[in-house]
Order: sequence, then C-alpha cells, then structure tokens
Amino acid sequence: MRTSVVLGAVTVAGLTAGIASAATLDDVQARGVLNCGVNTGLVGFANPDANGEWQGFDVGVCRAVAAAVLGDPMAVNFVSTTGKTRFTALASGEIDVLARNTTWTFSRDVDLKLDFVGVNYYDGQGFMAPRDLGVTSAKELDGATVCIQTGTTTELNLADFFRSNNMAYEPVPIETNAESQQQYLAGTCDVFTTDASGLAATRATFENPGDHVILPEIISKEPLGPVVRHGDNEWADIVRWTLNALIAAEELGITSANIEELSAGTNNPEINRILGTEGSMGEMLGLDADFAKRAIMAGGNYGELFERFIGESTPIGLSRGLNAQWTDGGLLYAPPFR
Repeated sequence: MRTSVVLGAVTVAGLTAGIASAATLDDVQARGVLNCGVNTGLVGFANPDANGEWQGFDVGVCRAVAAAVLGDPMAVNFVSTTGKTRFTALASGEIDVLARNTTWTFSRDVDLKLDFVGVNYYDGQGFMAPRDLGVTSAKELDGATVCIQTGTTTELNLADFFRSNNMAYEPVPIETNAESQQQYLAGTCDVFTTDASGLAATRATFENPGDHVILPEIISKEPLGPVVRHGDNEWADIVRWTLNALIAAEELGITSANIEELSAGTNNPEINRILGTEGSMGEMLGLDADFAKRAIMAGGNYGELFERFIGESTPIGLSRGLNAQWTDGGLLYAPPFR
C-alpha cells in the first residue's frame, strides 16, 4: 500500500521537524520496548495469530531490530496503522520504526522528511479478479469497478494505467485491507488492486482462493521497506544495518541452524565481522558486538523469513523473483560489512 503524499504532508513534515533531533535509541532502550508500526492485518506480512501474537515477514524486521537493540526479539509493541495513519504515527513519535509494506518514493523521502533505510521486498501494483469474470488481462477491464484503498498512490497508478490504455473505470474507495476483502468478495467491485504481494496474501485467506486470479500486468514499481524519522542518523543506521545483516546472512550462508557454530570464528572475515568476532561494528552503532547475531537469531536470515511467511511453500506462495539474492539473478544486495 502507498499512502498519498498529499494527505497530511504539511502535518507530517511539521511533526517530523519537531522531533527530528530525538535520540530514538536512547528512548527505546530506556523504555525497554520497540514501538513498531505494522499493517492492520495482512497475512504473511503482519497479522496476529490465534493467540494474538504478531507474525509475518514485516514483523520479522521489527523483531530483528528489537533483538539487536534490546536483546529480546519479543520486546516489541506492535502498533496497527492504516494507509492514512502510518506516516503521522511515525512522525509524531508514536512508533520508532514503520515496517508496513510501504513504498519508497521521492516525495516521501524528501517532502515528508522520512528516511527509508532499505528495501525488504521489491513489488509492483497488480489486479485480482474473480475467475468467473473471464478476464485474463488488465487491459480487458474497461468499465470495471475497482476496489482501491484510499489515501494511497495506487490511486494515481490506477488512473495513469486506465488513462494510458484509453479505458474507463469506477473506483470503489475502501480504507483497510479487511474492508477491501469484504467489498471484493461481496461483489461490490469487479476487481481489487494493490501490491501484487498484498493480492497474494489477501487471496490466501479466501475460502476458495482458486476462484480468483491475479492478472499478469504489473503497472508500477513498489520498493517496500522500513522507514524511520529523518534527522536521527544513528537510529537510521541501526535499522538499516539490521536489515542488511539479514540480507547478507543469507548470501554468506549464515542461518539460524549454524549461527552458533559460525560464531566461534570462521575463515571468512565478513562473516566474522557480522557476527562480532572481528572488528568493532557494533560499537560504531552504539551497540555491542553481537547486535547482528541477535538480529539473525530472532527469526533467521532474510531467506528463512521469506520462506517461512510468504514463500512458495506457504498459502501465499510467492516466488523469490526480484527478491532473490543478486547472486541468483535478483535485486537483493547488501552493502559490505567492512
């Protein structure tokens, strides 16, 4: 989902300016808990289970940061945010980091004065339709009613796509993913549009997911990643390099199963630096030497998180695609730990 930059831009910018100099690390450590903004509920990415415990791919990022900073992956207060409220929640200080399938754009980075610390999922906007509608391409949707979340840049992407293809459509505005699911299944709209990963996650919750198809067109670039407030460089570095540790760990073969063995020391200097047996990288961040080791142990490396929550063996069934490591033809690439 992508919240409109216009919505609340002035308010968000003003709030951010007021707390930009805040030392978030000190606040989190004094509080003893990380306040992490997540989706209101998107299976596979961020959703409470039957016991009320949050699970998912984005949740894994939150827990990794908590493990790195507080030594406890469970020391997280998850704050549900909608497309409309997420940036204000971050700018006001209600949350310390936003990990909610949020697209990195110029306006959000610059105008809203937020810092995107990396990309944890490369995505794009798509369309889902009932199979019995008989549609095989988004270019066959002339005159369709389309469920779309309000306050998101999916609205602009949608308008651009239909305009460029000389088609008309009727938007059906909704606010949350749960509402969109209800409206779509009730037949209020012909199709539902959002990030392709969100479509797959939503379809996985349907009683008969095979009755719905995700159309082949991807009409936008949606690099999704964690967000922090602009102006607190130390905190941004911590979240950035926690994410990078998860990505690099997969590339280097550091897993939840072998991390203790590798922590005894290896012949690979970069593995040693990540796991804190060489160098002083934790100290550079204001943390201890084991920060990255704890982050990886929280839920495994990037690939382990992907496969557990959204991979091909899950009901969501996403392939790695662009989210494969660069060594496997994907875009996933962590800067060197050196």
